Amino acid sequence: MIIIHGKNPIREAIYQNRMIYKLYIDNKFNDRQYLKFLDDKNIKYERLAKDKLNELTNNALHQGVVAQVDDYKYFEFEEVFKENKINRFVILDEITDPHNLGAILRTAEAAGIDGIIVSKRQQAPLNATVAKVSSGAIEHVPVIAVSNINNMILSLKKLNFIIVGTDGNATYDYREIPKDQNIAVILGSEGSGIRPLVKSNCDILVKIPMHGKINSLNVSVAGALLMYEMIK
Repeated sequence: MIIIHGKNPIREAIYQNRMIYKLYIDNKFNDRQYLKFLDDKNIKYERLAKDKLNELTNNALHQGVVAQVDDYKYFEFEEVFKENKINRFVILDEITDPHNLGAILRTAEAAGIDGIIVSKRQQAPLNATVAKVSSGAIEHVPVIAVSNINNMILSLKKLNFIIVGTDGNATYDYREIPKDQNIAVILGSEGSGIRPLVKSNCDILVKIPMHGKINSLNVSVAGALLMYEMIK
C-alpha cells in the first residue's frame, strides 16, 4: 500500500477503480463539488485535523485530501505494445528525481504517448510525489520496468523501432524525428544525460537548439518538446 495525496491524483485513482483503503479529508475541507464526487462514487472518508494529514504526508502539499491505496503497478512491454499501429514510447535512462518523472508522465498522457520504459535500478519509483506532480496522469500512462535498458533497446529494434537519443552536439534537429514508424525517444539523467553505451545504441541523435546563455533544459521540458514532436 501507498499513501497518496492531492485532489487530482485521488480523483483519478477512484476513476481507475484503484483500491482505496482509507481516505482522509481535512476537517476544514469545504470543496462541495469534490465532496459530492466522493459521495456519488460511494467513497467513505474520515475527517482529520490538518496536522494529522501533514504527519501522514511528511508535510507535503496535500490539498486536504489523503488516501491509502494499492501500490502503482508496472506493466510488461507485451501488455502495451500494439502490432497494428505506430507505437510511441519514451525511455528514461536513470531519471531519479520524482518531480521530473511526474512531469514527464503528465506530458506523456497529454501527448498520447503509449508508454514509458524505465530501469528497475537508478530510477525514481512510482510514489506519492510522482502521482501528485503528474496530476493523476500516473493512472493512465503505462510504466514498464526492465532489468537492462540496452537489452530493451535491442528488443525494440527487432520490432522496427527507431531509437532516438538527445545530444547537444548532434547533427539533426529534434524536429527531424522520423514519424512514420515505431519510435522510442530516450531522455537521459538530470545530471549526466544519456549514458554512453545507451547513446551508442541509438539510431539517430537529435539536439534541441539553444539560443540563450543557458545551454540545457530541464529533462521534463526537453521531454515535452520531443514528445509533442513525436505525435505530429
